[in-house]
Amino acid sequence: MSSVQGPLADVRVLDLTSVVMGPFATQILGDLGADVVTVEDIGGDTNRYMGPGPHPQLSGVALNLMRNKRNISLDLKHPDGREACLRLAEHADIVITNLRPGPLSRLRLTYADVAERKPDIIFCQAQGWPTDSPDGDRPAYDDVVQSASGMAHIYEQQSGEPRIVPTIMADKVSGLTIVYTVLAALHHRDRTGEGQRVEVPMVPVMQSFLLVEHGADAIPDPPIGSAGYARVLTADRRPQRTADGWIHMLPYSRENYVDLFRAGGRDDLADDPRLESRATRAANVTMLYTAVLDVVRTRTTAEWLTFCEEHDIPCSPIVDLDDVVAGFPVEEHPVAGPYHVIPSPTRFDHTPASVRRHASLIGQDGDEVLTEVGYTPDEVAALRESRALRSR
Repeated sequence: MSSVQGPLADVRVLDLTSVVMGPFATQILGDLGADVVTVEDIGGDTNRYMGPGPHPQLSGVALNLMRNKRNISLDLKHPDGREACLRLAEHADIVITNLRPGPLSRLRLTYADVAERKPDIIFCQAQGWPTDSPDGDRPAYDDVVQSASGMAHIYEQQSGEPRIVPTIMADKVSGLTIVYTVLAALHHRDRTGEGQRVEVPMVPVMQSFLLVEHGADAIPDPPIGSAGYARVLTADRRPQRTADGWIHMLPYSRENYVDLFRAGGRDDLADDPRLESRATRAANVTMLYTAVLDVVRTRTTAEWLTFCEEHDIPCSPIVDLDDVVAGFPVEEHPVAGPYHVIPSPTRFDHTPASVRRHASLIGQDGDEVLTEVGYTPDEVAALRESRALRSR
């Protein structure tokens, strides 16, 4: 494990999140150096059991998602568990929760409750819909958010049937949004001393994400067409079959298309006026992508990779995810054994992100973090005796 201190080394985060969206956000903050203390349900977070893993409490998902965090397991419905959580919040810079407004209010762990004890706290609420909307207290998971935000409709425009993207897109995009939101609020506090509540509702987050390009002709008022960006909605925007396998190439400029069509024996298309400008290529993207599929079949994958490199055409072989995982470094978890560590994708010259701590078991660090906020050994023992605190 690394001992490198990241850019957030002086920041403490109290993590009251579960499943993927919130834990992904706090994993990133932890990788960047923050001291993340996760308050976990007595029964354990769902992500611990998302598929098989090398330990009963550590799925393959959890091994990376719960790294760089210290773990305490509290019963927040117990008055002593709630008090312990508030004591932890008093020593935090940021609190992040994905509890819905109703449960948060019933637990008396709202922004107002926390700010009463820590006025300059950055308190982030993340849930499916805005708290002031009629849907504010509705449960929401990734699949539901994909449908509610318009993402499933994109597939319907392409293939005639709505579908769900085969990755938990809404959770992860919203997790990234949590990160930049709390860091912006933290920067404001550093300048002014003022804490605040911030909110990351998943459905508006995904709508904003999708409408970057898919707003398209619907953005002008009145609209000049329907939402949906034609280039990425064409059914032939997909990997291309070569003579012996698969590749994905994306000719972009007129020169890219001319070189590709001539190499594939389609001189008629190389001189086609529809290649002349970005506007004409965009208007005829379905025809062009279909033609590319036909041309690519004429050579092997290796031949096309060499050709694309020589002619500066964007391309890639189709990479197997198992190969991606196998290329990552292996670390030894103290109870789960060796596992592949997914490195942080960011690069810093002076304060690099790093993995400094393996994923904890449920409640593993409870005694330590409670002692840091002033609990005596006897008080910790009393919490355990009352079952407000779970230990390993």
